[in-house]
Amino acid sequence: QSQVVESGGGLVQPGGSLRLSCKTSGFNLDSYAVGWFRQAPGKGREGVSYISADGGVPYTVDSVRGRFTLSRDTVKNMVYLQMNNLKPEDTAVYYCALARTSPLSSYLPTDDEYSDWGRGTQVTVSS
Repeated sequence: QSQVVESGGGLVQPGGSLRLSCKTSGFNLDSYAVGWFRQAPGKGREGVSYISADGGVPYTVDSVRGRFTLSRDTVKNMVYLQMNNLKPEDTAVYYCALARTSPLSSYLPTDDEYSDWGRGTQVTVSS
């Protein structure tokens, strides 16, 4: 059975760091793009960072670029989001999601193509 499970969230002070983990089971990451998304209270879901199936340079949105880094380990079937210099506006539930692509494709799917989602992990940035 395929599963996507996020972990690593928590409460952190502004300027602090967290590393989110996404454990995938039943997926061959060489055939899936992976994205990290977030949803803040009262706001819509937004994509944060993405990596294509070929493991190319991740794409990260402007609001977190330079602070957040996505990486993956295809042997462990894990995807990570290192978050540094966290700000209160980063407070949200963070989700990991997968989208099926051709093997080793460099294609980055649109957000609505991500079909396998975890349940999320809460990140709260507050003093």
